[in-house]
Amino acid sequence: MIKTNYHTHTEFCDAKNTAEEMVIAAMEKGISILGFSSHAMYPFAGDWHIGTEKYADYVNEINRLKEKYQGQIKIYTGFEVEYIDGISIPCFDTYREFKPDYLIGSVHFVPGDGGYYEADGKEDSVKERIGKFFDGSVKKAVQEYFCCERKLLKDGDFTFLGHCDLVQKQNINSMLFNENESWYKKELKVLAKEIGKSGVCVEVNTGAICRLGAKRPYPSPYLLDLLKANNVPLTIDSDAHTSAGIDCWFDEAIQYIKKAGYTELAFYEDGLKFQKI
Repeated sequence: MIKTNYHTHTEFCDAKNTAEEMVIAAMEKGISILGFSSHAMYPFAGDWHIGTEKYADYVNEINRLKEKYQGQIKIYTGFEVEYIDGISIPCFDTYREFKPDYLIGSVHFVPGDGGYYEADGKEDSVKERIGKFFDGSVKKAVQEYFCCERKLLKDGDFTFLGHCDLVQKQNINSMLFNENESWYKKELKVLAKEIGKSGVCVEVNTGAICRLGAKRPYPSPYLLDLLKANNVPLTIDSDAHTSAGIDCWFDEAIQYIKKAGYTELAFYEDGLKFQKI
């Protein structure tokens, strides 16, 4: 089976290693196709997004590595593009001058009344901002996250949907909300249906397992079953921020998706293709 990873960060944004160190680690782990995906919201930039002045350097470095390691590993240039309504939309047209092979569409920032919280932000900050910008309603804040996910699917033009239930990160260390409540399950059902209509590929993202000690990836088992019911294609990504995490939990992820009834994985190789697992 072809081993791939399309969600790879480097020191160009918020990760620890160089792009070349990531390539070397990928080859050591038997990865045949590696895609780079710096955090992006061009023409803007946040604390952990690639700076607008670094785009050319980023693309040039990935192209250099493509040539240097040709015949050893396939390398692709991508971006993990932020969705913020009215500010940043994952769209190939916006990034056309950088000629990306693919885009990952992701939601991190969730707007409220006068401010926002980060879906994968630190626990204390999330609680404080929900109190300030969502009248203390966790339910309202989580529902707004999924509203942003649906807007992303409607407005965006991208290849992979990144960590589509990222907000569940807030339940790793403490129970911010109950994932078994009917309102939350309803949000997941609606999201899965909209993903199915969109035709995008969802990543099984193992990043929280590697970096935070989570017990499961994104999406959760319940959402994964819903995605299968809606014929949504999957790929496995590590969301690597260090070379050591380049293939974190990949073997387990294959068994995880098999349990949901999947028999094939999607991979990008000059377009989406599929392989048996």
